[in-house]
Parts: sequence; structure tokens; C-alpha cells
Amino acid sequence: MIQSHLGEIYSLFTAIFWTITAICFEIAGKKIGSLSVNYIRLIMGFILISLFTTFSRGMMLPVDATLKSWLYLSISGLIGFVIGDLFLFQAYLEIGARTSMLIMALAPPITALLGFVTMRELISLSDFIGMFVTIFGIAVVVLVKNPEGNNFKFSRSVKGIVYALIGAFGQALGLIFSKIGMGDYDPFAATQIRIIAGIVGFTFVILFMKKWDKLKEDVKNMEATKYLFFGSLFGPFLGVSFSLLAIQYTTTGVSSTITSIIPVLIIPLSIFVLKEKVSPKEILGAVISVIGVTILFVV
Repeated sequence: MIQSHLGEIYSLFTAIFWTITAICFEIAGKKIGSLSVNYIRLIMGFILISLFTTFSRGMMLPVDATLKSWLYLSISGLIGFVIGDLFLFQAYLEIGARTSMLIMALAPPITALLGFVTMRELISLSDFIGMFVTIFGIAVVVLVKNPEGNNFKFSRSVKGIVYALIGAFGQALGLIFSKIGMGDYDPFAATQIRIIAGIVGFTFVILFMKKWDKLKEDVKNMEATKYLFFGSLFGPFLGVSFSLLAIQYTTTGVSSTITSIIPVLIIPLSIFVLKEKVSPKEILGAVISVIGVTILFVV
């Protein structure tokens, strides 16, 4: 029974891991900034996963990967980590991890649209309904009625919302390239390739922005480093690897549906860890969005 649902189980663990990661990285980001968080957590994640693959595969680096795997997984890492996560982590600082992860529920619908554009995958009526419900759930949270008129206005920073949207697009596109590049290859080794590409990409970003001195200072911030370690353990190491394990045992759609419950899972942590006040409307919006993603891939 468990064997036949391995993909779903891995997806559920992925959702739990990324929920913990989002909280850890929001706290760390408020202390040292999103760029330093991204770079340091990838290095930490790479060390953790390299130690694991040394024992699990007998090799520290993914030297057995094909050229195709290196190409597509590297592209996935650049898009997912450098572009997607850089904007997502900045969104954490602008609008918080909870709202950011809610907007990230758009990643599965975006994945479906990209699949239609790039691979001519059909989109059914139920798919469109699912997309609409997901967007409606997000709108319930981020839009409020303007007291000065009959129109609506954003209840959160527009810049933060845009950052989170770019993050969702990066995750969706990165997932498609991961699926193409990984095939039957070891998911932990595949994660290594993605992280290597991410580290290289961020190195160029830091060089271009001349942020090395700030990075050196940020590494010395032990309070931030503590949250970075746990975030790296549950994110780049366990979270990414389990997400790749999941799509080896089930479809990308089913995996995306299960991992989309993060906006609901993150609510208790936001209340008890970050001491945020969460309104009934925000809880309703999160639940509606999860229902929308479920319709998209299950109905």
C-alpha cells in the first residue's frame, strides 16, 4: 500500500519541509538580507547533500550524470534558484513567508500553461476552473475594497506580490526543466547539479553587485546562521530532493497538488512562531487556493 503511494508520501514530506524552510528563511532574511540568505543556504545545502551522496552513492559529486542531465538540470537550477528564489526570498521580506507561499500556489497552474506552450499538453475545462479558483483564493487575501471608491486595492506591497509571482514562475519553469533533465537519474545527485548551477549563478550576481564584503559580515551573524542551517537542511537538501523523488514515483501534477498545501500548513507556524495575526479571510483564501490547485490536477 505504502509502496504504491510513495510519490504522494514524498510530496507530503516536501510540503512539510518547505513550510519549515519558508519560516526559517524569512527570519534569517530579516537579519542579513535575501541575497546572502540565498547564497549561504545553497552552500550549506550542497555540503549536506554531498555528504549524503558520498555514503548513499559512493561518490561525492554527480560525475556519472549525462551531458543532457547536466544541461537541463543546470538550466533548472539557474531559473529555479537564482531567478525564482532570489525574488521569492525578497518577497518574504516585503510581504512575509505566509502570503508569499500563498502566491506560490500559482506555480502548478503556471506549470500547466507552460506545458501547453512548450509541449502542447492539453488544458481541459476543469484545468481552467482550477486556475480560476486558485487565483480567486489568492485575490481574497491580497485584495481589499477601497473605502474611497467601488474598486479594490492591494492589501500587501505590490512590489512584494510581483516578486512572489516571479518566484512562482521560476519554480514552475525550473520544475519542467528538472523533469526533462532528471529522467531516472538519482534525485539527490540531480539536486547537486541544480545547486551547483545556483551557486555559480549567485556568484556572478554577487560579483556584479559588489556584495562580497557584506556577505563576509553576514556569515558572522550566528543568529541568522542558525536559521540558515535548519532552512538549508529542510530546503535545498531534503525539500528539493524529496520533490524530485516525488516526480519519479508520481506525475508532476499530483506532486504539485500535494505540495500546494503549504499555504495552509504555514498558517499555524506563522501564528505561533512569527506571532502573526491571521484573519479568517486569510485562512479562507488559503483553503480556496489549495482547492483550486486540487481541481487543476485531480478532477
